[in-house]
Amino acid sequence: MLKNILKSYDYTLIVVMVLLSLFGLIMVYSASIVAAIQRYDYPSDFFFQKQKWNLFIAGIVFLVGAVFPYKAMKSTRFLVSMVLLIIGGLLAIFLFGKVAGNALSWIELGKRSIQPSEFAKLSVIIYLSAVYSKKQPIINQFNRGIGPPLLYLVIICGLVAIQPDFGTAAIIAAIGGTIVLSSGINMKNMLVLLGIAFLFLLIIGLGFKEEIFSETRQDRLTSYSDPFADEKNSGYHLANSYYAIGSGGIKGLGLGQSVQKLGYLPEPHTDFIISVISEELGVLGVGFVILALAYIVLRGIYIGLRCKDPFGSLLAIGISSMIGIQAFINLGGASGVIPLTGVPLPFVSYGGSSLLQLALAMGVLVNVSMFMNFEEKYNNKDKTEKHLKAVPKRNGTKNFKPVSKSHRY
Repeated sequence: MLKNILKSYDYTLIVVMVLLSLFGLIMVYSASIVAAIQRYDYPSDFFFQKQKWNLFIAGIVFLVGAVFPYKAMKSTRFLVSMVLLIIGGLLAIFLFGKVAGNALSWIELGKRSIQPSEFAKLSVIIYLSAVYSKKQPIINQFNRGIGPPLLYLVIICGLVAIQPDFGTAAIIAAIGGTIVLSSGINMKNMLVLLGIAFLFLLIIGLGFKEEIFSETRQDRLTSYSDPFADEKNSGYHLANSYYAIGSGGIKGLGLGQSVQKLGYLPEPHTDFIISVISEELGVLGVGFVILALAYIVLRGIYIGLRCKDPFGSLLAIGISSMIGIQAFINLGGASGVIPLTGVPLPFVSYGGSSLLQLALAMGVLVNVSMFMNFEEKYNNKDKTEKHLKAVPKRNGTKNFKPVSKSHRY
């Protein structure tokens, strides 16, 4: 049994994730050396050492997620405990949190900090997937099926938005929307949900008008289209990202040879790490990151489409969408495709909470894949063997009756 279970794991997915994480560890070291000394007065390898420990803990978290049966997450006791823990963590921010990046998003635990909003992403995926998988027979009854579970999504998005962290709130809302789209909802209810979402966004916009339409955020919206129009102020971040990306060429300047990380890029080891990768390793380095992330996302969607269990299918699609949305926002912001929002690049950027949450999510995804492969390979094999045993065997030619000539053709 254990041997069959081990054979059923998706090792290509695991290998790609490990390679991408190790690559990210190397790039965090390269990108953070100057920032650690110049900006924070830390040792040159400060962020590297912390990310190394983050990666070690993430490996343990991944193994827990990969071994723990994902179907147990569907139980009411697990869901209630998870919901209370996440909401409690988001509320605790307002009592014990600290401000970082103009948002009250962190809670200090000794020498380390944790960001509850990162884990709220996975909680939304698990909760909506579990509830909608149970409500499949009534999924298109708005008042009983699709509607009530969205209250948890609204609460989480609201608690994250008032930190204020509108970027993470938007990502959580997009993840929830992906799961709703994949749940089997019909077009009529989808239009109703879109109308409700529009009204909700309008209320949020009016309630946080000053924060959303602050001068800083308006500058982000206008500068991404032409950062060089105000290169020293509103366009400073994106302009220097362009310089880094444009300097790399095909092969890059060489590992550790970035110029823009020498105090020009604001967050070279987090939000703009892809710019440093482009400058030092060129198109080849960026291509590796994009291909690895694309493989993880597409493989997750493939698992979701093949999985016959509605809960496992929605989990796989939700986790894949989370990684894909976050990667698109980071890469799009650093390259000027969309406005900057300050989102880390999955598996590559520095950050403990982000890495731990992603490791747990990947563990769950691998677990879904394992159960799916195991049931397809070995359960079907056992059924076939039982069926063959049930068929009566012929004893030589004793009971054999030849087909008459008229029935041969």
